[in-house]
Amino acid sequence: MKKQGNIVVKGTVVSIAAAGGQDYISLTDIARHKNPEEPKDIVKNWMRSKSTIEFLGLWERLHNPDFKGVEFDSFMYQAGSNSFVLSPSKWIEKTKAIGIVVKSGNTGGTYAHKDIAFEFAAWVSAEFKLYLLLEFQRLKDGENERLKLGWNLQRELAKINYRIHTDAIKEKLIPGLVEKKQGSVLYADEADLLNVALFGMTAAEWRDKNPGKEGNIRDYAALEQLVVLSNLESINSMLIRQGMKQGERLVKLNEMAISQMKSLLKNENIKKSK
Repeated sequence: MKKQGNIVVKGTVVSIAAAGGQDYISLTDIARHKNPEEPKDIVKNWMRSKSTIEFLGLWERLHNPDFKGVEFDSFMYQAGSNSFVLSPSKWIEKTKAIGIVVKSGNTGGTYAHKDIAFEFAAWVSAEFKLYLLLEFQRLKDGENERLKLGWNLQRELAKINYRIHTDAIKEKLIPGLVEKKQGSVLYADEADLLNVALFGMTAAEWRDKNPGKEGNIRDYAALEQLVVLSNLESINSMLIRQGMKQGERLVKLNEMAISQMKSLLKNENIKKSK
């Protein structure tokens, strides 16, 4: 595992490393946001939950052909009981997991694949996860699009020429509730599902309404919308794996988009980052 750098999230320094061409984020550092004195205990408490074990097992089955399902089943059976305790080291040793890595030395600690780290961050604090996503994306933008992420925050920011000045403008950025007919439409492209949840329209509908503009609907998004969009992409992926129907996912994602946009538009730190 090779150290890639640090990001600062709400005053907490979070280390980023790479292994096998994938990004790993320090769970130990994220945990310090909640308990600076005993971050290891925070990670262990998170791993005691049955939902956490279920999530970790699903991730490993999707990415790790050597994952030991029998040992996982044993942990699932014990999870949630008062006597159940699980450390990252034990999880790795028993199941041959690759999503979590324990690193020794001065720069050591518990690291996890970014998918898992974002899930842990959400458990620690929903707000912290949003800022972690923002700072992580900035780090990726500084690496010359090495991982070719779905959207490039630096490129998008260069195209945004306006600032939020009035409450009226702020209100326009908050998504409206999806209509019943939208919930019944089958969207061929999952990207359009996210567009409807956040912007209230598909990419084609936006082009029809803006024939004189170049680019696409996301090229004209505000910083806050791009942050929420990244979060929705992660959430949508999880909902798909859980087998939730597309119409139900649209309603759920729309509710989350409204809630998160309201939260971000009230935050002064986001405004200063522009």
